[in-house]
Amino acid sequence: MAGRVQGKKAFITGGAQGLGEAIARMFARDGASVTVSDLNISKARDVAESINASGGKAFAYEHDVTDAARWEAVLQEAAADMGGLNILVNNAGIASAGSVETETLDGWKRVMDIDLDSVFLGCRFAMPVIRESGIPGSIVNISSIAGLIAAHNSAAYNAAKAGVWMLSKSVALHGARMTPQIRCNSVHPVFIDTPILDVFKKQIGEQAVHDKLSRQVPMGRIGEPDDVAYMVLYLASDEAKFVTGAEFKVDGGISAM
Repeated sequence: MAGRVQGKKAFITGGAQGLGEAIARMFARDGASVTVSDLNISKARDVAESINASGGKAFAYEHDVTDAARWEAVLQEAAADMGGLNILVNNAGIASAGSVETETLDGWKRVMDIDLDSVFLGCRFAMPVIRESGIPGSIVNISSIAGLIAAHNSAAYNAAKAGVWMLSKSVALHGARMTPQIRCNSVHPVFIDTPILDVFKKQIGEQAVHDKLSRQVPMGRIGEPDDVAYMVLYLASDEAKFVTGAEFKVDGGISAM
């Protein structure tokens, strides 16, 4: 069904590659104007230009998601470009491998800054901008199955993504009290074939990573970016107008075990 987010305006962090790029392209195909934000402005511009060349409407901004002042400025700039803001997708994030003993304090703080604190900042500064549009809005926070299922060597990542899960519920309850209302939900992918796996591919090799991770998933494979993008599209659309404060697993069945 085309046009599921027709006329809406979406801001997507980490949009230069991986899940963010897939979400931006899918939103644009379904009628939304999109802003692609990323530290890598060159790649962000490439994505935006490709969307525009395909008949969509996209903008690109350089954006450090850990910088509160930049959040305030870039949301205002994007809303001016797009003619408003209805959707925020907090997607930017990094992976981390380390147990509670091997993770450094600096490493822990970096994961929290990028994977959790940035989501807080995005929700905090986007909500008033979304309200200015005068219609109900949607925030989709990309957590991880690692926010629901722990691993011995992912202390910081587990903690940050679990924080995104619970923060999303608090934001949802706050947004439900607003006029217009702003919904907020979290999405929890399992292993998806994106650059976030690069840290592990460097350790043991690409094929070994695919084989190892696929064996852990009941459906026998790792996910594709569009598997997640379709879920985000639903949550951003008016089809999900009565859905808030919920977590959605895109995990090939791993959480059912």
